[in-house]
Amino acid sequence: MQNDLIIAGFGGQGVLLIGKMLAYAGMADGKEVSWLPSYGPEMRGGTCNCTVVISDRPVGSPVVERPWVAMVMNLPSLEKYEGMVKPGGMVLVNTSLINRTVARTDVRVVNVPANEIANRLGNPRAANMVALGAYLGATRAVSLEAVEGLVRETFASKPKVIDSNLAALREGYALGERETAVAQEVGA
Repeated sequence: MQNDLIIAGFGGQGVLLIGKMLAYAGMADGKEVSWLPSYGPEMRGGTCNCTVVISDRPVGSPVVERPWVAMVMNLPSLEKYEGMVKPGGMVLVNTSLINRTVARTDVRVVNVPANEIANRLGNPRAANMVALGAYLGATRAVSLEAVEGLVRETFASKPKVIDSNLAALREGYALGERETAVAQEVGA
């Protein structure tokens, strides 16, 4: 089985970080992975994205032109990547920063108010962890435990933010699970 996705937003949202975490978590789970970052020269505030492939088989290419999932953290990213998702795939939308709905009807939509949840939890910079958790809850692409370990490792030099990032990850995970359960009930 192969999970491929594009994660997109603007620089400073932690898009590349969560892509890298997914790749490392995939390796920890014994999977084949690739992570391909892309960003403009302006970095913070500019556009950035990464593609991640997690597979049971060797990954043929890190380039993903038609992903199963697009995780979009801002409106320009939704506009750019919504049309690229394969029919039957998923678009995970940060509804805190995106003021329109997904136009397509042939994809599953997971709406995540990532910034609102992160703010409520007291760590506005953890919106990326909320989105990552929602992706994991909706797809089970890698284990939550592997990502939790990576959060602890990544933020080891900043121990004050570990708990809030873990809380954001777990809240997103629960949201992704709920969205999946509702989609399955509606589809049943």
